[in-house]
Amino acid sequence: MPIAADLRSFSDDAPPEGRSPYLVPPSRTPIAVVPYDEAWPGRFAQISAHIRGLLGARALRIEHVGSTSVPGLAAKPIIDIDLTVADPADEDAYIPALTAAGWVHTVREPWWYEHRMLKLTDPLVNLHVFGPDSPETWRHTILREHLSRDPADREQYAAIKRESALLATAARETVDDYNSRKERVLREIIGRAMDAAGVPS
Repeated sequence: MPIAADLRSFSDDAPPEGRSPYLVPPSRTPIAVVPYDEAWPGRFAQISAHIRGLLGARALRIEHVGSTSVPGLAAKPIIDIDLTVADPADEDAYIPALTAAGWVHTVREPWWYEHRMLKLTDPLVNLHVFGPDSPETWRHTILREHLSRDPADREQYAAIKRESALLATAARETVDDYNSRKERVLREIIGRAMDAAGVPS
């Protein structure tokens, strides 16, 4: 597990010069934040079983993360999943099995926790791939548990998400711009989540 300092810090490094994380460029389609859907946990369970069937023991952990994993939280209607594998850089160990089943490899970021992302369009899924020592997967689960228990932070996060989606859509921005608009509030909430979880500062 990562140390506390890693859980409380954020990597804001830009990609190396001349490098882009995108294998498929992000679109500028409208961003919708919708009320919580009771179907989302079941959808995750089906997708998780699908991934497990494709990867077997190579899938060390499969976690429902992001806003669709928090009961009662408004969200973009896209299931976010963290997949932990032994070595994300060893793409041959997991990506061919996923792409053969219809997943599209869209992001490669070896400079950011060896992150890879694959997508499905039906249903809408973002699959984030990390290694066992990545602080990002732990941050995601700590945030999920905190928002599930704290109605004030849950509502604050929902409000900034709605505002950011409206502004990003009006400006024809990408989802990265949407994420940047809500980043300050989200990081404040993550700090409170770490406090609640007893992570040392």
